[in-house]
This record gives sequence, C-alpha cells and structure tokens, in this order.
Amino acid sequence: MEAYIYDAIRTVRGRGNKKGALIGITPTELVTQCLTALKDKHNLDTTLVEDVILGCVTQIADQGANIAKTAAQQSQYGDHLCGVTLNRFCGSGLEAINQASAYIKSGFSQLLIAGGVESMSRVPMASDGGALMMDPAVALPGHAIPQGISADLIAAKYGFNRRDTDEFAYESQMRAVAAEKEGRFKSRIPVKDINGQIVLDHDQNVRASTTVEALSSLNPAFAMIGEMAGFDAVALDRYPEIERIDHIHHAGNSSAIVDGAAITLVGSRAAGEAMRLKPRAIVKAAAVYGTDPTMMLVGPAPASRKALKQAGMNKADIDLYEVNEAFAVVPMRFMQDLGVPHDKINVNGGAIALGHPLGATGCMLTGTLIDELERQDKTTGLITLCIGGGMGIATIIERV
Repeated sequence: MEAYIYDAIRTVRGRGNKKGALIGITPTELVTQCLTALKDKHNLDTTLVEDVILGCVTQIADQGANIAKTAAQQSQYGDHLCGVTLNRFCGSGLEAINQASAYIKSGFSQLLIAGGVESMSRVPMASDGGALMMDPAVALPGHAIPQGISADLIAAKYGFNRRDTDEFAYESQMRAVAAEKEGRFKSRIPVKDINGQIVLDHDQNVRASTTVEALSSLNPAFAMIGEMAGFDAVALDRYPEIERIDHIHHAGNSSAIVDGAAITLVGSRAAGEAMRLKPRAIVKAAAVYGTDPTMMLVGPAPASRKALKQAGMNKADIDLYEVNEAFAVVPMRFMQDLGVPHDKINVNGGAIALGHPLGATGCMLTGTLIDELERQDKTTGLITLCIGGGMGIATIIERV
C-alpha cells in the first residue's frame, strides 16, 4: 500500500525572541490555525482523520502535556481525534511524516495528520534540560559538545572557511528573497490573532539587505564557549588529527531561531478517493542514520544514501533536495560528501534565511519541496536534516 501526501500547510515563521511577531500566539494556536486552514481548503470530512502526530523538541510549558492532543482537542475536528507528540530533535517534523506514512503503508491507519511545531520565543531552546548535555556521566564519555562547536569542527576537518560559509549564507538569503517576491511558498498561510486580524503574513527573518561584507563583520558565536568552557578541547581530544578549531559560525550563517508550525495530510488511496482529493506526492522511502555525537551534524549524507538504496535510486534520480541549513557547513558538507550541485539544493533558500522552528522544520521542508516540484514540473525530491546527538534523517518523495 502506498502512503500519499494529499496536502501540506505551514504558517509563516516569526522571529523567535521577545520582539518576534508571533510571541503572542501560543504553539497550540499555531497548529490549530494550520488544521483549520486544511479543513476549510478541502471541506474536509474531519471524522475520517484518525490521529495527529506532531514533532516538538522542547516539550515543556506551552508545549508540554502532549501538544498534539491539545491541538487536536482545540481543532474542532471532533472528540474522536487522537494526538501523539514525538521528539527526534531537529528531525521531528519529518519523523512525524515518516511514522504516519508507515502507519498508512502497513494498513493500520487510513488518514492521518503529521507535522510539527516550535514556539522558540515562548519556550526557549534547551529549557527542558536533559542528560545528553547536562549530566557529566553521560556527556563526558560521549564527548558531547554544543552543536555550534560541532559545526566549527566540521569546517576545520573538511576545509571550509569563514568566507565560504558567509557566501553560502548570503545565497540562502537571496534565494529566499526571490522566492518571496515570486510567491513560491504556496503551502504557507498567515498567522492571525484572536480577532481574525493578520499578525504576520511573511517569513520574518528574510533580509533582502544582506551582504557578504555585513556577514563578515559578525563575531563568531561559539569561540568563547569553545575556549572558556573547554568544548574545543573535548572535540580535539576526539579528533586529534585536527590542530585547532577556527570558529567561523555566527548568527548570520547559522539557522535563525523562529516560531512556526506545519502539517501534512497523509493517507491511503482509498481515503483520498473517499474525500475526492488528488494526492500531491507519494512517500517512497525514509531512513535514519547515526553518527558520532561529537561531529554530530554529518548525518544527512549517510541517511540519504540509505534512503536512496531503499528506494532503488541514486543521487542522479533526485530532481531537487531540501537540506536543513542548521549551520552553513551542514549543506556544504552534504554537497561535498554526496556530490550534489548547489543548484539542486534549497533553491528557495533555507533555514539560515527562513528560520528553523525545530519540531516543525522537517514538515516545512516537505511542503516547500512539493510546491517547488510542482512549480518546476519535476518529479522526485529528497528532504534531509542533521540531528543533535549524532543522527541524520532523510525522506524521498515522488510527485503525483
């Protein structure tokens, strides 16, 4: 049985700080607005939707107590609608789609909603703690380091310099600016307040005024913590062949902290026919792959290879890629490792420009990719993200 994506909807992204436009909108409301938009767009028979699977990384406060079920309860889809919240760090939104697809392909379910949410202005990143980084008994033997140190370590090992990463970041912004001007984000909806007034109708972090020279003036974000807290020493102990770590990542060439939510409607062919819906894509393959927890951000390439093998495909069979820009070096290393040209990757910009709402990003990338495959009249796409702790995730879709 095939798993079909019938639609994908995401909110705009608001800056994830006290001045962000969406700080007054709860994460539950962000998801609920996506659910309402999906229902209204298709005159959806909500009694057929069985479950909501949501990725969310920081599951406390506004995002605690199973936010998927909270949003399902608020959605007016009906009391029958269940909800489950999962956490595969930055891969959570894509993992939700993969799990939903597995349910459909197995025949256990017929129609599900899968996606993710993160309100980083209301629920700060890492505010939930956790042993992975906080418990010395876990962190020390695992050579665990902050992700920014890992990004700089990758740059040192694979030969990327500050100019390289700043030029990549500039290109991400310019591609996002062009996409915005041309109205390419078809799956995007504005966010409204309680009175139905639009709070934000565009992705707030995109900066048309960005220049490489301006980026080059920004101070490295991880130099002090690397040197003063000893994380550089931890990384070099694990990779003694590297003489030193040159800290090259900063706020301008790393993913922006933002708020946002996204969902997809995933179902069987029979479910779609019952609702007279035309599928937009088929989920062809999905994979995860583990890497060491020090150089933790290099998982996209091996995860993609695993997914390609599962699908009986090779890299040349993929028309377009979405590679999450957690840090500039992540897609740059992916291109270097897999041998994929930049003109196939993140053609509408990435998280450096648009932002990375942790639990939602994988689902957002899926919607962006489907939109672009349709716009360019192309067939196959691959979504992949690096994941904290040393993982990668990849999903291959085929346009219907």
